[in-house]
Amino acid sequence: MMPLQVATAPGAPLIHLQNVRKTYRGRGQDFIAVSDVTFDVEEGDLVSLVGPSGCGKTTVLKILADLHQADAGGTVEIGGDSVFTPGRDVGMVFQQALLLKWRTILDNVLLPADILGLPRKAAKERARGLLAMVGLAGFETKYPYELSGGMQQRAAIARALVHDPKLILMDEPFGALDALTREKMNLEMLRIWQESRKTIIFVTHSIQEAVFLGSRCAVLTAGPARMADFFTIDLPFPRKLDIKTTEQFGAYTKRIYRLLGME
Repeated sequence: MMPLQVATAPGAPLIHLQNVRKTYRGRGQDFIAVSDVTFDVEEGDLVSLVGPSGCGKTTVLKILADLHQADAGGTVEIGGDSVFTPGRDVGMVFQQALLLKWRTILDNVLLPADILGLPRKAAKERARGLLAMVGLAGFETKYPYELSGGMQQRAAIARALVHDPKLILMDEPFGALDALTREKMNLEMLRIWQESRKTIIFVTHSIQEAVFLGSRCAVLTAGPARMADFFTIDLPFPRKLDIKTTEQFGAYTKRIYRLLGME
């Protein structure tokens, strides 16, 4: 197994993956989840990681979060020019909000700060500011069942930001939402990213979502995941939904369809 390494070269990207492979060992048979993944992520990027279901996208996130170790032979460097501690410097958002039903929304957002033992007063002030940023000011004392699915995901995003991590990993966070709510959350996602200036890797199997959100896009083929392409999405920010009707947007989606053999 290959442990996560801290990049120390001047001007190094925040994340450097090269020839990353992950094999799960089973009884009598090994399963290759990721066969060859290579890309760099600069600080402040919002990178869309797109590919079909089961292609290994979540495995890549788990490697970056130091939850799984990649096989020996590849390179996983994270941290750029600074010290990086996964437990402290990574925030995660999942497909389900996973809010604790017995905690208020404010206390749910504070959970990472409580786990890390951060000063409570400062953390609470930051949590309130983040709830305002995601449009949930005034909902601090509500409980999860009192919020819609989209509102719960906003709270989950605030929770991922509360301990001020350097990297946010998002695993199909809007996949369980209805189409209209998902569109609204895409707009909110871009606004939050531009306000927070965090580095984000956003996993999705929606090609349009990948193009709409990403400053850059990594395309993975059907499992075991292999890099098909990694490119900059040269569409202006801030983006509005009508950008999806433009020829340039269509060209990017066609590029991904072609890479995935869907054209």
